[in-house]
Amino acid sequence: MHRTVNHAIVFFEGHVQGVGFRCAALQVAKEFDVAGFVCNLADGRVRLEAEGAPAAVDGFIQAVGERMHGFVKNVERVMASRVPEFSGFEIR
Repeated sequence: MHRTVNHAIVFFEGHVQGVGFRCAALQVAKEFDVAGFVCNLADGRVRLEAEGAPAAVDGFIQAVGERMHGFVKNVERVMASRVPEFSGFEIR
């Protein structure tokens, strides 16, 4: 039996590039037991993927949103359950 984790793909829209968003996400990730990555997209959004226990993933995404509150205009989130794919959290 494979262990599964909560997996979230989150798109942050707004003034989210060039404002330290990815570095802030990396710092916030250290406060939660999550793995994944954050990257800029060509359309101006930021994509964040995180996996871990449901409470850790939810808390992490909420904390990133709060840290970058003034820059985020919209958040799209897709949740699923899957076998873990990430080790650590990184900027891509």
